[in-house]
Amino acid sequence: MDGTLADRQSAFSDAVTGLCRTHTLTPAIKQWLLTELADRANAADFTRLRDTFDLTVPAAQLWQEYVDLMAAAVTCRPEVLDGLARLRTAGWTIGVITNGAGDIQRAKLAGTGLATLVDGVAVSGDLEIRKPDLRLFELGATRCGVSLADGGWMVGDNPAGDIGGGHQAGLRTIWLRGRPWPDGLPAAHHVVDDVTDAITILLNKTSE
Repeated sequence: MDGTLADRQSAFSDAVTGLCRTHTLTPAIKQWLLTELADRANAADFTRLRDTFDLTVPAAQLWQEYVDLMAAAVTCRPEVLDGLARLRTAGWTIGVITNGAGDIQRAKLAGTGLATLVDGVAVSGDLEIRKPDLRLFELGATRCGVSLADGGWMVGDNPAGDIGGGHQAGLRTIWLRGRPWPDGLPAAHHVVDDVTDAITILLNKTSE
């Protein structure tokens, strides 16, 4: 989801800025947050934050405020939402398999409007496992009411987690170019520069 369907990076910066402003946190704390939460965040990070800087605000409160700020700030472009709607109209089943804490990922799905356009969601925090673990892909398929044995496609920006995981799950893959490609990882079936290009590929598959 993050970096593929939703723009986490700009939302992340806004959320950290908003949290620091609300609690008058120091520049050192802001930098810690920007560094430590750059890739992902969960409730335990805010316990570490409280302990590291001896804050008086409860860690659970800081985490919930951060979740709310991220949900309010994260965006999904209208053309992506429209593309997903077109896929569903064309008969596609759409699932989201994402790494992260369940509460924040679902809040972002709701905040962007993506929640109404997907048939199932599997979040790594639900099972304490992460992509490319096959079990997360199996959970995603189950929550969509389908089976990995039925085949399908995995679209994502993370080479190992999304494309490598998709291969292991027996899915065809579309990589959203950007991150470095690791040596030894089999190539994706398609490579695109924008998720809307991936949606177009899938829509074209509908008529094949």
